[in-house]
Amino acid sequence: MCDVNKYYEMYDDIKKLQPEDTLRLVLDAKNDEERKFFMMLGNFLLQQKQKKIIEGNLF
Repeated sequence: MCDVNKYYEMYDDIKKLQPEDTLRLVLDAKNDEERKFFMMLGNFLLQQKQKKIIEGNLF
């Protein structure tokens, strides 16, 4: 079995990424698979921020 705590720590680190960080990851990706993965992360983080703004009526 894998060390699941390691993945929870990664999740916490990923949530701290800023848009410019995910853009850099996308631009520096070694291949298309990595690029798509980092784009997916960036989209997820953006959606989470949008959700908070909508829920807080901040738009």
